[in-house]
Amino acid sequence: MSIDIDPLSDAAGLTVTDHIENTQFEVYTDRSVEPTASPEDAHYFPVDASVTVETGVIEIPRVAVVETRSGDGSLLTRGDSYAMPAGTYHVGIDPAPTKLYLSFSAPFSVSTTERTTRIDLDTPAEVTLGFRSLHQVPAGTIETPTDPESLMDAVSLLGSALQTTSPERSFPTLRGHPPLIEPGEALRVPDRVEPLDSGVRIVVPPEYRYLYPVVSLAYYFAADVVPGDVPRIEGDGWTHSLEPDFERRTAEVLRQAFHFDCLARTEGLYPVDLHERETTDLDLDWGRLYDLPLAERLGEYLAVPFERVEPELPQWTLTTDVRPDPENVELLPFVAGELSIVRSPETVTPAAAGEGDGLGFFRGPRTGAGDPPTEAAPLGPDEFVRGAAESEPAAPAESLDSTRGADASSERGAVPTDADFVRPEPVDTVEHAWVGAGVPLDANKATLDAYHRRLEAGAVEQSRISVLVVCNDEQMREEGEVADLYGLRDMVQFDIEVRHDLTREEMREALRSDVDFLHYIGHVDDRGMQCTDEYLDLTAEDLDVGVSAFLLNACQSYQQGEALVHRGSRGGIVTLSDVANSPATQLGRIIARLMNSGFNLRTALHVAKRELITGHQYIVVGDGGATICQCRSGMAVIFNLYKDSKDVWYLSSELYPNGNHGIGSLSWLNIDIADSNYYVPSDVSFEDVSSTSLSSLLDLELVPVFYDGELVWSDNLSLD
Repeated sequence: MSIDIDPLSDAAGLTVTDHIENTQFEVYTDRSVEPTASPEDAHYFPVDASVTVETGVIEIPRVAVVETRSGDGSLLTRGDSYAMPAGTYHVGIDPAPTKLYLSFSAPFSVSTTERTTRIDLDTPAEVTLGFRSLHQVPAGTIETPTDPESLMDAVSLLGSALQTTSPERSFPTLRGHPPLIEPGEALRVPDRVEPLDSGVRIVVPPEYRYLYPVVSLAYYFAADVVPGDVPRIEGDGWTHSLEPDFERRTAEVLRQAFHFDCLARTEGLYPVDLHERETTDLDLDWGRLYDLPLAERLGEYLAVPFERVEPELPQWTLTTDVRPDPENVELLPFVAGELSIVRSPETVTPAAAGEGDGLGFFRGPRTGAGDPPTEAAPLGPDEFVRGAAESEPAAPAESLDSTRGADASSERGAVPTDADFVRPEPVDTVEHAWVGAGVPLDANKATLDAYHRRLEAGAVEQSRISVLVVCNDEQMREEGEVADLYGLRDMVQFDIEVRHDLTREEMREALRSDVDFLHYIGHVDDRGMQCTDEYLDLTAEDLDVGVSAFLLNACQSYQQGEALVHRGSRGGIVTLSDVANSPATQLGRIIARLMNSGFNLRTALHVAKRELITGHQYIVVGDGGATICQCRSGMAVIFNLYKDSKDVWYLSSELYPNGNHGIGSLSWLNIDIADSNYYVPSDVSFEDVSSTSLSSLLDLELVPVFYDGELVWSDNLSLD
């Protein structure tokens, strides 16, 4: 069992230990109690462990919201101060270190102090307490040989992390993190990794190029993956082919099944009005589908042609390309846990300079004698690029226009010439990640060490967010003003420090510090970060890095940024080319506001690319899902606004999964004409919106707004 429940030794109550999350907390009662095991189905929601005690009080040492449901599960009320008459109740307390549910029959009241949340029963009674691990870290690590057929046994256990096989597993809180996988001589499975028998089988040839694309399906369907000649998905009495066009059909299965689960779950624990259910024009009995076992339900889902439902599906969030190599097996649980569409390209298009396809600048200002000029954005009359500063004789004024403060070297300031740039195939998703050798254009270069660091970070409770802005060039001071853009948040406290002209040792100290986000403005080349005395090479073995995430807004900063990830950071945004100062400054300011608003690295760069074509000179390295704080509304939101000639407003809102509010979360747009929920990701659209309604909506949170296609922010948008 992943959760242990024991009486407190020095007080009245219980101690609860979650062995998956390595957390422990206390629940207080008004008398000494001896917990007795009780059925887990005594609770309305799934739990990992359940006990019953007799008490008149349940108290936890944190401020929380208490949600009360009737005996049949209907939501009655939620809040932190109220009273309920006699009745049978299911009560949830959130947040807590684990999911915490109570079941009892008695009148009760809810109250909170600055430190505690307390439920008082009118008279002592039997209270059944249920606990479910948040399961944000894996239950253990599976060792396996890495040949494809052996690896199938490990991939078949990814679904062991699911908390349920009902359609509610489309909620992120009911999908635990898959167990990790690492190479070994034989299959070894930890005790806490217990397979689920869903009745679903995925049959694929025993080759990496077929196995990798089905890992998200194996996880979400808790499916057994077995070898066979013809790719297909099977249940009792049905078969769904994954050919022709294997990867496309695999992605379609994930999108369609997830969409249908979000619709069917409205018949279960959360019977809410869901926009997608109202707009999906299919004659299906969702109540009957909800009650079916997973394999039977999936068979009926897939009996509906994908073309019938495709127009109703939201844009999926993430595609991950995983090269079909054995060294990539350890990243599979992370990819599956994100419910990413997965492709496994056997071949890849190299992206070399001088091909006439816009890639010339990826080898530096000039790649050799006779090569064409770089194809970066043209420079203005007073413009310079953020290239390396050289201690050479001053160049003519017209030459200085094209360098950031000094000459850009033809041999420095570029990713090394032995780096293999690759051009992945385009994706239909918002975000794109790349796993394997090569430097991908327009994709997140994902790495195993960064994903492991995500687990180490965990759900840390942090009262303040630390941001360090370093500007090491006087000509770039304008971007240094981004410090004013961090910390523009209610209820979130930021410690913001701006430092200029750091020496090599001072830069070492800054990188070593426990900073949530580093925004670096200056020069970078293959010697490292330019400091006032000399360069600091971030690839040096003795470098100690404590910075969690970063933006290296300098020319050709990929190699140095990748070194930061290898040395201890979770992830960051870097450049693949020389970047002109003005657009670099604009992008830096956009990223600052987006990170401050809770966007993750990948989505922040996606938004910046919509505004600036030069954004395509940047990529994310490491964990693209890294954030420095949570969005106020929980998920990343982008508004699109248009007004026609009759002064009628049109509003669309793009909702992206983010942090704890993962794919499948429920959302509601807080505008007076909204009449239903949406699941995330989604695009919420309204016509004929009044200025009053828009103003009220935009006052709620600092969000990016594309007004007539141009990026503005809700705090400085005038609707007049």
